[in-house]
Amino acid sequence: MSRVAAVTGGASGIGLGIARHLAAAGHRVAVLDLDTDAADKAVSELKAGGADAIAAGADVSDRNQVDTALNRVRSSLGPIAIMVTSAAISDFTPFTEITLEDWQRIITVDLTGTFHCLQGAVPDMLGAGWGRIVTIASSAGQIGSPRQAHYAAAKGGVIALTKTLAREYASAGITANTIPPFCVDTPMLRDASTRGAIPSEETMRSVIPAGRLGSLDDIGATCAFLCSEAAGYITGQVIAVNGGAVI
Repeated sequence: MSRVAAVTGGASGIGLGIARHLAAAGHRVAVLDLDTDAADKAVSELKAGGADAIAAGADVSDRNQVDTALNRVRSSLGPIAIMVTSAAISDFTPFTEITLEDWQRIITVDLTGTFHCLQGAVPDMLGAGWGRIVTIASSAGQIGSPRQAHYAAAKGGVIALTKTLAREYASAGITANTIPPFCVDTPMLRDASTRGAIPSEETMRSVIPAGRLGSLDDIGATCAFLCSEAAGYITGQVIAVNGGAVI
């Protein structure tokens, strides 16, 4: 069945991989992203593959922008049945050097931005008696990450928020699950490795039992399944797509 799926951060990286898989599953896809040019490019790709898709610019840390974007989705595609929150920013700073501004910037985008998007979409799901929520967290929220106290705290909050929504809305036909990736081959990860903020790809592969980085398809396929009818009895779960790196 075709449903309306909104994906934040859907113009690149993990978000784009998810948008591709949801489109392939037959859903109508809204790509929400701060980078409107990249969002338009992503939508052009999806449409070329036969998908019904739109782009909507939005800074997820701004509630007004989120509400405007979600209203555009409703008017163009219909009520939102699937909400995937992938938009996030990261940083690497020793704990004692993290400024209050740094802390608030990461928390506002990664955690509060997730809150904005989910609170905006849930009423549609309640009205339909069906919904799928998938948040993209991080292994940093599970096990911590040196020089990323703010990021790890935000992603840990995303995991807790997701579990809470799962308990709150299970009886309403809404599932909520989270995927916390470890090392996924994205432009952001390669940039961080090039800058020396994280270890080399060879070093990262060495600590992953599967022996490779995660791919966009690894995350996208898992997310598409969690958003399907078949996953209706899976909720409140941390689905760690990480090649065995975090168990």
